[in-house]
Amino acid sequence: MSLGWKRRRQHALLATVLVAACGVAQATQTDYLPPWNPPPTGGVSFAVPPFDAIADLHGDIVDPQLTVFFAGNQFMVVHDLVEAFKQRYPQYQRIYVETLPPGILAKQIETGSLVMGNLRIALKPDIFTNGKSSIAELQKQHAWFADTVDYALNPLAIMVAKGNPKHVEGLKDLGRADVRVSMPNPQWEGIAKQIEASYRKAGGDALDSTIMQTKVKDGSTYLTRIHHRESPLRVLQGESDAAPVWSTEAYFQQQVLHRPVETIAIPADQNVTATYTVARMKDAPHAQASKDFLAFMASADAQAIYRKYGFQPPKP
Repeated sequence: MSLGWKRRRQHALLATVLVAACGVAQATQTDYLPPWNPPPTGGVSFAVPPFDAIADLHGDIVDPQLTVFFAGNQFMVVHDLVEAFKQRYPQYQRIYVETLPPGILAKQIETGSLVMGNLRIALKPDIFTNGKSSIAELQKQHAWFADTVDYALNPLAIMVAKGNPKHVEGLKDLGRADVRVSMPNPQWEGIAKQIEASYRKAGGDALDSTIMQTKVKDGSTYLTRIHHRESPLRVLQGESDAAPVWSTEAYFQQQVLHRPVETIAIPADQNVTATYTVARMKDAPHAQASKDFLAFMASADAQAIYRKYGFQPPKP
């Protein structure tokens, strides 16, 4: 065996190892891509993330018997919640759910349709869920809702990579120049205002300005369009060092999916707790189904599902 042949063989083996290693790394990275919910059963399953993978449209889009617009950060409960609702009300089997940012959902109601890529959806919701204050504001502006029920509470937390490599201990650390922050865009998501209120509690207007202006300009704060999808993914893929999120989003990634992230608690005196409200639309296309779903959201079965994913019960 010649020396040249040995070297060529060594190079070939090294190339094979590198290709395999890159393949493993790529597989590990793409494992984090949404959707993170179980897909519907039946039919041909076809998804090619990130090109053809629809994470926030769920269920039956053709002739649904119930259409629900959920504030997007509740995407993790949808599968269990819909299945439990179907068991209690077996007359409803075709259910369609969206879990997009609430600002987008409100615009969809106003304009009458959603365009996602090449798909146009012109379904009217029977049910809309959002933060309590946002529901009240929308009712004041548009008088959309017939009835409302509060059903869950959720405080803020900070999501970081496992091991907390940047040693983030609290909100003030998000103002450091070396900490890359994933932050919801206030233009689209109500959580941004809540987080900014916490910034001001922790470090005054100066901290809020540093994170939301100075660091946005220099690129170390990234503003998301779909916070509940982008922020966990950015932390998991090493693109952001920290992301303020609703606590259930960190809980889901860490405790349910067992992803390599950690949760940094925010002290009560700096925190904000959201109250989630479900509203029945006055012009609901499926009036009885909307009444049944509103009642279900206040039931012990629904409350148990929300607790399973880290949500807190509403105040009595």
